[in-house]
Amino acid sequence: MTAVFLDGIVLGLQFGLLGVGLTLVYGLGGVLNLAHGSMAVAGAIVVANSMNSGVPVVLAVGIGLLSVGLLGLVLDTTLMRAVYRLTGESRVLLSLLLTLGVAFIINGLLVWRYPVGSLGIHIAADPIEILGVRMRSGSILASVISIGAGAILVAFFRLSTAGRAVRSVIQDETGARLCGINPTVVRTLIFGLSGMLAALVAVTRAMSAPVTTTAGFDFTILALIVTVVGGLGSVSGAFAAGIILGIVNTVSSFYIGTYITTIMLLLAAALTILLRPSGILGARA
Repeated sequence: MTAVFLDGIVLGLQFGLLGVGLTLVYGLGGVLNLAHGSMAVAGAIVVANSMNSGVPVVLAVGIGLLSVGLLGLVLDTTLMRAVYRLTGESRVLLSLLLTLGVAFIINGLLVWRYPVGSLGIHIAADPIEILGVRMRSGSILASVISIGAGAILVAFFRLSTAGRAVRSVIQDETGARLCGINPTVVRTLIFGLSGMLAALVAVTRAMSAPVTTTAGFDFTILALIVTVVGGLGSVSGAFAAGIILGIVNTVSSFYIGTYITTIMLLLAAALTILLRPSGILGARA
């Protein structure tokens, strides 16, 4: 049972990091990016192709992260401009339609160009014993990377000028504008950062299981569930929800079967909406 919980925490950290990118974009612009998972897979394929070309793993990962970050910047400065001109439900609806179209385009291109493409990163190291359980070195490294990325995000938002600008825009866009902060620039920065986080999740996931070209929508669904359970706009809520859902995922897989895990995650999201619509750490309306 200890092994199941540890595996759940490892998976949950990845879920949390996946949800953070989505919730940041929503908190800043009030939009939902349904291409989030597809961008993650695009980054994984860039890393895989770079590695196949003889590029060292660390450099290949850097190329993948930067590529998806650039893709996020391009999307924000082109398609999303029309979205940001709208307000309220119209903004959310248009963002859903446009990003869903982007997701279909990315998925179609990947499946067409790399029908059997996948990213798998093998960590050649002996298993590590934690609480009496022998854990794969790839899972440990993935967890360390996820925790490190989370710590960097916390430091960025709390200590840096750019991070405080992001928090200001999330809390009060009008007030931030009066203080000389340009919300447009902040949104563009975070959209690019969100893409890089998505690609990083794909890389960490590849350390324990291959990431294929068809995994985009699965990643997006997981990110949406984590965001709903954690609370839209709450970074800490995304990580908390990710860990909880990761444990739910592994426990249900172990005792019930993998075929039912998505249903269990959707049930957790539905219960959260019924009992606390704002999410476990989201602000109450």
